[in-house]
Amino acid sequence: MSQAKILVVDDEPDICELVQEILEDEGFSIVTASSGAQARRRLKEDCPDLVLLDIWMPDTDGVSLLKEWVGSGVTCPVIMMSGHGTVETAVEATRLGAFDYLEKPLSMAKLLSTVERALEAGRLRQPGRPAAEEVFIEPVGKSPAVARLRDQVKRLAQYDTRVLFIGEPGSGKETFARYLHRHSLRRGGAFVAVGVGTFAPEYSAVEFFGKEEGSKVHRGLLEQAHGGTLFLDEVGDMDEETQLRLVSALESKSFLRVGGSEQVQVDVRVLSSTRRNLEEEVKAGRFRKDLFYLLNEVALWVPPLRQHSEDVPELLNFYVDRFVTREKLSFRRFPVAVQNFLRNYAWPGNIRELKNLVHRLLILGSGEEVELDEVKTALGEIITKETIEAPEFYDLPLKEARERFEKAYLEYHLDKHGGNVARLSQAIGMERTHLYRKLHSLGIKFKDKR
Repeated sequence: MSQAKILVVDDEPDICELVQEILEDEGFSIVTASSGAQARRRLKEDCPDLVLLDIWMPDTDGVSLLKEWVGSGVTCPVIMMSGHGTVETAVEATRLGAFDYLEKPLSMAKLLSTVERALEAGRLRQPGRPAAEEVFIEPVGKSPAVARLRDQVKRLAQYDTRVLFIGEPGSGKETFARYLHRHSLRRGGAFVAVGVGTFAPEYSAVEFFGKEEGSKVHRGLLEQAHGGTLFLDEVGDMDEETQLRLVSALESKSFLRVGGSEQVQVDVRVLSSTRRNLEEEVKAGRFRKDLFYLLNEVALWVPPLRQHSEDVPELLNFYVDRFVTREKLSFRRFPVAVQNFLRNYAWPGNIRELKNLVHRLLILGSGEEVELDEVKTALGEIITKETIEAPEFYDLPLKEARERFEKAYLEYHLDKHGGNVARLSQAIGMERTHLYRKLHSLGIKFKDKR
């Protein structure tokens, strides 16, 4: 499988080893350097896709190294790291061309998120170099439904219209959003995709709009997508405060970072997707009407796979070729009888389910041809596993599932501690002010439990 190569430069062996282990677990190829001299050599010999660069090193400081690389035409993104309180130096590095800045001790979630965004930006800055996902930009299928949608997306790409993709999970909404971006005038800019429901409400504003603490600046998603496209996956999961701030940002093309005092100007095209009926969400008061109209300049329905099942054979061949090429798995053929069976399957998980089925059959199966019985067994095991093991809230949208879990969790511990919020705060490790807000937001009557 093709891997992104990352150069980690840090004179602290423990940091290098930790970062290497985390990123290798995520499937990246890692090379390390403990000094500026080693970093120069590694950069030249290994041609990494991304550099994680410590600011303080024994021979050459990271900022000088960054300036040297930018001046010599190095194009791969550089993420600066520092644990010595050198905020001003980190900000200066960002001005010189660093993609972002990470503060030590490193947060694993922040590290992985920043690395993914930097790699995406790096791929799009190098049009002559094939991106890892570029082969999947073209939506697969010759059915009238897919052909018509592909044509509509290509026409919309020529304008800066905001598009809302509507459809079931796994139906290919992000694929069409990427396809639109690659055919637009913004294709030279970044495509930043974010699952809206993956952020806890209390951190959402910082992720979208960034944050300022003194002279320390964290760039949010809107700034990272400046000049390109921001894709909001499952926008219906967005919390109320972020909805309000996003309306203001889209209308004025500017915003304040959290803790900031100066307006940040951005030029970004926003695409979004939803599995929900947002008009019903607006009526129910869960989604802002003004944001709905801003995002819904044009709505496109992405059909579920069962409505264009004639594309199943082509999708099977596509994913077989993908996994054989990228992961060096043994080639297996889907005979006509198996293809016909799968064309008549309901595909509740849509294209994502088909992709996972192909992957499973290539990894675990044997023989040149895929047998009908092993397909039925694989689909049956998946259905059985989901039926037996999945808790009830697994079928809910992520935002609702998280609220359901948090409420049950807090009520359990609140009962356990006799309604005492101070003891609850201590037991679960949550600051009391934040805990009170959380209890109120979830409608938990803690006074009644005393």
